[in-house]
Amino acid sequence: MSGLLADRNAVIYGGGGAIGGAVARVFAREGARVFIAGRTQAKLDAVARDIAAAGGTVETARVDVLDQQAVDQHADAIASTAGSIDIALNAVSVPHDQGTLLADLSLEEFMRPVDGFLRTLFITSKAVARHMGRERPGIILTLSEPGSKLAVGGILGHSVSAAGKEAFSRVLAAELAPNNIRVIGIRPHAVVDAPAAGSYTKDLFQQTAAAAGQSVQELLEGGGMAQGTLLKRLPTLSEVAETAAFLASDRAGAMTGTIVNLSAGALVD
Repeated sequence: MSGLLADRNAVIYGGGGAIGGAVARVFAREGARVFIAGRTQAKLDAVARDIAAAGGTVETARVDVLDQQAVDQHADAIASTAGSIDIALNAVSVPHDQGTLLADLSLEEFMRPVDGFLRTLFITSKAVARHMGRERPGIILTLSEPGSKLAVGGILGHSVSAAGKEAFSRVLAAELAPNNIRVIGIRPHAVVDAPAAGSYTKDLFQQTAAAAGQSVQELLEGGGMAQGTLLKRLPTLSEVAETAAFLASDRAGAMTGTIVNLSAGALVD
């Protein structure tokens, strides 16, 4: 297969999830050899079947991204098999609280997304960076959320974790640039078709939707989230995946150390 990512080796952590799976399918369509890792083999297998049916190349691995030794071993195995790791995306999800104010928020609830998201970013980035760059350009993609910039109540842990992911990406870009490795963050808003694709956001937004007398899908399609954007709609899985493929390609070769805003105008940077 030929395309934007021909002859590239891409590893996607959380590759069985809604965003991770969508990106894996597009990466494979664009010619990358895709390695998807996650905790649930059945979800990984579903994505792999789609990729194989479309003629792509994919391998799956059941890996706990909170286990640094397991992630290191997995990355080493990919590099040994494929010769290098050229692209990495951390699309791991960490269930967390949204809507609880400080007075009722426990320390555990506050720290869950902060520790979970940043721990997985550190572990996966360190594992893949050893096998990237130099003569073959490397790219590490991260995911954050508009909560990194919003000043609204009830999202303390979520907001701090999102801001931390963006800071991590910027500083890592500075460290890895001399090794010919780019680091770019992608900041989508709530993805309108992610719940239907099995995303944990269906449960995450259930309380907010119920309070508004809506279903989660109604909340995402026409509720306050969409109305808070300039485009009056939320991004789709396809838009996130297609953008990730472009950013991972040579066409975006001058981009690093930045956050790409896919919030449909919820935030204007």
